[in-house]
Amino acid sequence: MILYKKFNSFFIFISIFLFLSSCAAFQYRPVDAREYPPDPSLRVKKNIEEGRGARLMGGFNKGGKFDFASSNPLWQATLDTIDFMPLSSANYSGGIVVTDWYSEGGDANNAIKISIRFESNEIRTDALNIKVFYRTCDQNMNCQISENKGKITEELRVNILKKAAKYEKDLISKNKKLNPYIMTEPGDGDKGKKKN
Repeated sequence: MILYKKFNSFFIFISIFLFLSSCAAFQYRPVDAREYPPDPSLRVKKNIEEGRGARLMGGFNKGGKFDFASSNPLWQATLDTIDFMPLSSANYSGGIVVTDWYSEGGDANNAIKISIRFESNEIRTDALNIKVFYRTCDQNMNCQISENKGKITEELRVNILKKAAKYEKDLISKNKKLNPYIMTEPGDGDKGKKKN
């Protein structure tokens, strides 16, 4: 009986340890020290401005700014950039957007299709894997599909990244307005006071 209790306690301890070690919150993630100020009050201010963490006065914000697709600037910018094209698939959890074949002016013989895969939520040039496909058909509806790796791919990438940067800036300023209790600069003697 004692052996059973010890085994049971050991099993529960190992289970809890494995569960906690598999959680993302307990995993080591290296960060760039240049991006985070050394002063704790400035780190708190930066996290609140970016919409991370818990807020006591403004409700509870779960963990980060990418909890919903509408709050992800990169995702929102992508959909806004290609909103003139019909979508075949848009899977936020899978990180991919695929348009349907689109032809301007009703020309069924020439059409374009765009596939955008998200490699990261960060706004940077390698965050998007964009593929543009052209379909050309002859009179007998024999179609050829080819991938275009030229100018249009880079134009799409630049437009999406510019919009995403603007949306992220707007999101940060919105979070500043929603939480007026952001601490001022350290040394001012009025930490925790409402910022005007």
